[in-house]
Parts: sequence; structure tokens; C-alpha cells
Amino acid sequence: MKKALPYIIFVLLLCWHAVLYAQDRFPRPEFESGYIYPTNQMPTQRAPVWEYFDVAVLISALIVSTWLALKKRSRQGLIWMSVFSLAYFGFYRQGCICSVGSVQNVALALFNDGYTIPLPALLFFIIPLLFALAYGRVFCAGVCPLGAIQELTGFKPVKLPKTVEIILASVPFIYLALAVLFASANSQFIICRYDPFIGIFRLDATYTMIIFGALLLLAGIFVNRPYCRYLCPYGVLLNVFSRFAGKHLTITPAECTNCRLCEEACPYDAIIPSDTDQNREEPEKSRKHFILYFLLIPVFAVSGAYILYSLAPALAGVNSEVRLAREIRLEKETGIESLSKAVVAFKESGKTEIELFAEEEIIISRFRKASPWAGMFLGISLGIGMISLTIRSKRYEYKPHQGRCFSCGRCFKYCPIKVHTQNEA
Repeated sequence: MKKALPYIIFVLLLCWHAVLYAQDRFPRPEFESGYIYPTNQMPTQRAPVWEYFDVAVLISALIVSTWLALKKRSRQGLIWMSVFSLAYFGFYRQGCICSVGSVQNVALALFNDGYTIPLPALLFFIIPLLFALAYGRVFCAGVCPLGAIQELTGFKPVKLPKTVEIILASVPFIYLALAVLFASANSQFIICRYDPFIGIFRLDATYTMIIFGALLLLAGIFVNRPYCRYLCPYGVLLNVFSRFAGKHLTITPAECTNCRLCEEACPYDAIIPSDTDQNREEPEKSRKHFILYFLLIPVFAVSGAYILYSLAPALAGVNSEVRLAREIRLEKETGIESLSKAVVAFKESGKTEIELFAEEEIIISRFRKASPWAGMFLGISLGIGMISLTIRSKRYEYKPHQGRCFSCGRCFKYCPIKVHTQNEA
């Protein structure tokens, strides 16, 4: 029963995600007699100086996390860094400004001339990626509040079956493609809307989002960082950049002795073992597989583009105007009057159906233009993933996988090799 508990939690988690679409986030306001308008109609904007202060805190936190992970090699220090980031970026800044959500701002700015991305949002997107390119995923180690809240709840980690791990690890790529697609089509910021922890940070979200976040934290007790590993779209970019890091966290501070004590230390399955004693695939066979998968990349790319192009009208349904137009059209076809708040508000707005249907066609056209690119991204990602399975470099020591490693330092205590204090300082 204990072994089955983590899987039961994951099933509940996936089922609950469907409930999120049923919530009414923007109820129609009531302007009946006796209504009193509030004094302030616009929220008070935060002073720009404080937004750049957030950028300064981000850079400082990344520098400290890098020092703790690579130089000091302090797991305890990274934990305290996570506590600080959770307190500041999570509860004080209420999860905004956010590097994870900034993906959508960048996509919207790239594909819409009418939107200019704020410089702080652009910096929050770029800076963690630059640190990943230089030092690995130190942003995940102790700076990201979404990762921090999960890291602090991972008490009894278990490993998922390899097949399940591979399938779930593909979800962030799909999430990233859809997030960029929806943002570029100026339709919805799904990363922010379905952020599982924003309700916990702000203490004012709908009950569905709070329960979703609570389920993730509950699952995180057994399956560490479920959001980071199986949902986070920004993690896809960090994964790619970190693979080319100039410096990266190491399991041992000195030469590895292949004692195998760290073999099961990482709950993220990010430790690559030494393969000097393992049977390796024949070079000729490996080359054939490499060539085959390389030739399949264009096939995957074209197939992905075609599939998502075909799904463009369905994907466009995420846009509120498209959903409204379809609801109005269904009302005309069936003759049954819709009582939804959106339809009632539309009829009271004075806007014509012709205008609404014209807007629907424009939005669907945007999706038809953007969807193939998202499909190509997914197809190419699949092909590159298959090619990576054929590339084998001989390893003489245990080392972290630079893409999957969160630089959390859990493996430090399992290495028996110690170095002098002066070398750590």
C-alpha cells in the first residue's frame, strides 16, 4: 500500500487538473440600483524602482546560490536560500514577477507589435538562463519560489518507473509549446492562470487552484518537485542551457573513486553512473541508429506541424471571444437561449454578431499561422531526444546530468571524499 500511495496521488492530481477548466474566474458584475462605484478604479502600480530592486535581489540570490552549490558545496545553505526565496519571491512578491511566467511575456512581445515587454520581465526571463549557461540550474537550486516550496516538502522520495518518468518528462515540452502558442495568439497566459502555488502565495485564489497546489505538495512528499519535473515550461529552457554550462555542480569535490554510495542519492534520477564496466552498444549499430533518428527529424517536424495545424480551430477555443462566438452560434442553431453570463453580457453590450464572428475568424487565423511552428518544435524535440539515446561517451566517474540536475546538493553528503577547509573556501 505504501508503494502504491505516490501513484494514487499522481492519478488524483491529473484528474483534478480537469476541474480547473470548470471554474468561473471572471463573473459578470452586477450594476443594479444602489450600486456604489469604488473610489479607485485602477490598481496602484508598483514604482519602477522597486521592480528593478526585484531584479537586483534575483541577481544576488543567483550569485549566492551559485557559490553555495559550486564552491561551498553546502546543502544546508541552499535550503536556507530556498527559504529566503520562498519568503521574498513567493509570499512577499506573491509569485510576481516570475521567470517561469515571463516566457509568455516574451512570446507576446515577439509576435505582437502592439505589446512591449517591460524590461524587468525581460531580465527575469534572460538572467536565470545566462546563469544556467554558465553554472547550471542554480536558479532551480535555491531561487525559484515554485521549486523552493516543493524542495522543502520532499521528505520521503521514491523513484518512478523509468517508462512513467520518460512519459511525464515530455509534458513540459507540450506545456511550453502551448503556452507560447496561446500567448503569441494573444489569447491566454496559461502558465499564470494555472500556476499551482500562486493561490498559496496570495492566499486568495479559488478553491480549485488551492487544492491543485496542495495535491502537488502532497505528491512532492514522495515524488520530489513534481511541478518542476513534469510541468514547468521554463525548466525546458533551463535544461537546454544547462547542458552547455561552463561550470556545473559536481557530486564529489575531488576525483571520483566509484564507491557507488551516491548511486541512489538523487531523487530526480540525475546521476549518471560510471560505465567502464557496463556493456556498450556496438559502434556500428549506434551509428545506424543515429542516422535513422536524424533522418526522422524532418518527418517528426512535418507531422507535428500538420497535427497542430489541424487542431488550430480546437486550440483557438481557449480564447474567450472564440468560445463566446461558438456559444452564440449554437444558440442560433438549436433555438435554445443560452443563460451563461458571457452571452448575457454580450447581448447587453450592443456588439453585433457579425463583428463577433469576424473576430472569431481573425483569432482562428492567428492560431493557424502559429500552430505549425509549435508542432515543429515538438517534432524536433522528439527527434533530438531520440538521437541523444544513441550518443554514448565513456564515463570514468559518477557525475550529474547537466540538464536534469537541479543543483540541489542532496548528493553531497553521500560522497565520502572530503577536502581541506581551505579548498572549500
